[in-house]
Amino acid sequence: MKRTTRVKCAALAAVGTTLLAACGSESGTGSDSVTDGAKVTGAGALTDVEWLPQKVTADGKEYALPKNAGDAHITFESGTADPDVGGGDSGGSVGCNSIGADAEIDGDTVRITDLTQTLMGCPDPIGAFETRFTSVFEGTHKAKVSERDGIRTLTLTRADGDSITFREKPAPPLKGTRWAIGPRAHLTLTANNTVTGSLGCNTFSGKATVKDGTIEFGRLATTRMMCAGPVMKSERELAGILSGKVSYQQKHDSLKITKAPGRSVTARAE
Repeated sequence: MKRTTRVKCAALAAVGTTLLAACGSESGTGSDSVTDGAKVTGAGALTDVEWLPQKVTADGKEYALPKNAGDAHITFESGTADPDVGGGDSGGSVGCNSIGADAEIDGDTVRITDLTQTLMGCPDPIGAFETRFTSVFEGTHKAKVSERDGIRTLTLTRADGDSITFREKPAPPLKGTRWAIGPRAHLTLTANNTVTGSLGCNTFSGKATVKDGTIEFGRLATTRMMCAGPVMKSERELAGILSGKVSYQQKHDSLKITKAPGRSVTARAE
């Protein structure tokens, strides 16, 4: 996470934003299958997952994540807080500012401390929701993970009854997703074992077979435009990585492609 300015939640509560109107509870049909008696048994139930905030419940009222929240997501990395370092490896965003915090996970108890965030001015309703979220997020919670139709739900509840509800955010499919590599380059793997994209200057296409954690690229056909020297250098390096058999690792919306130790590139889903 980028460097942030420490903002305590008590100060956030004083921000002059218009609070969202209370929303009704969601209703639906179907039965819930609950993970381990609806209780978290350790950090593994929360970590390595992107959680999409759904709603904040504060003082008995529910505030739903606004529809224009963009790439809202929260991740948890369990660890002990360092008093000399602001923020931590847990956090993400609820649609505007970046949020960082330390998360200590012990069974079904989650303690969020040392919360920091960037200080962009966020228009309502995003700004109002973010203020509510951060004010409830920091503190000690009881965690409950349940599952319905293969999608997990996480609820963090404080002793005062305030809570935050998250839904597991599914990872984008490897094939059919446009994977951005920096500001210019990108690639898309297709269902019929082909790949298309841009190396940063020239576009390309070719064969690409995905199997057992590897991608085998055939010879790429590219256009022949000339661009500035640094762009062409980066393009040649990327073309070298996207050749022959490579290994890949997808985690959430990131895709790391490795040709050999020290030769890899990481792409993000768009």
